[in-house]
Amino acid sequence: MERLPPLNAIKAFEVAARTGSFTLAATELGVSSAAVSQQIRNLETWFGKQLFVRSGNRIALTDAGHAIYPQTARALGDIAAIGRRMLDGSLKTRLAVSVPFSLAELWLAPRLAVLLDAFPQMAIDVRVEDDPVDLVRQNIDLRISYGDYHYPGLRLVRLVHDDVLPVCAPDFWQRNGDGASSLADVHESMFIHTNWGPNYASHPTWADWFSASGGSRSPDPSHGRRVGLSSLAITSARLGLGIALGQRIMARADLEAGRLIALSSVSVRLGHPYCAFIPPAKADRADVAGLVELLSKTAPPAMPRAPLDPA
Repeated sequence: MERLPPLNAIKAFEVAARTGSFTLAATELGVSSAAVSQQIRNLETWFGKQLFVRSGNRIALTDAGHAIYPQTARALGDIAAIGRRMLDGSLKTRLAVSVPFSLAELWLAPRLAVLLDAFPQMAIDVRVEDDPVDLVRQNIDLRISYGDYHYPGLRLVRLVHDDVLPVCAPDFWQRNGDGASSLADVHESMFIHTNWGPNYASHPTWADWFSASGGSRSPDPSHGRRVGLSSLAITSARLGLGIALGQRIMARADLEAGRLIALSSVSVRLGHPYCAFIPPAKADRADVAGLVELLSKTAPPAMPRAPLDPA
């Protein structure tokens, strides 16, 4: 290794040159003015150059001092930056999670709250975006996607295979469903339809649900309410806008709180599970593994007997 100048002297020189005073440098460094002056003399001896012109209590950089100051200040700044990065890494972890729009608010956010309760100093970056996502280029720790086919080169964990069932607000059913013996009796305008977009063809429709329940009805989406997100279907149902074919994992909190009711226990499974994709280099991180474990624990909510199920 090349011979280095005394680092304490370099630091004293940088502060003295920046502040223009040995006294101010001493205050910033927490030492005496005499100690700063001694460090500067040591550095001048090491370089064989005079770095300051001293005139009483005033100092000014010499030509040699001006020559080395910019590089000295830059080098100390680089060392400080390394220290900040290392210290930040020991105190907290930034967890970057990428998630589809529909899962962000009603499913992911409550689970992140549990994680932050256990690790309150953790910094989390939630990115809401559609597939495909470049996890490596965007430095994402974990991507949640519908289906297990998007990222073949990454570690895959199947989280939950969700299902859908008919849900609505209790007061909506009191106003619009009173006297109905089945959903076949409900007007088509009361149904909320979820449009998953052109990239998906495996999501259940109201026709699929009626078929699973033993019926043959196929409500026309053009006569009902249509939304572009499955989470928005849950919100719309909670606000009394109609009956949604809602995903169980998203409706769970509202069902347990009574803000939504399930009109039937008959459900239809989604075509694919929700999966977590993790770059192999990040798969063993404690925060990533902890979040995957939380996301995998999705028990179905306990529900009372649905109004349209047999007694």
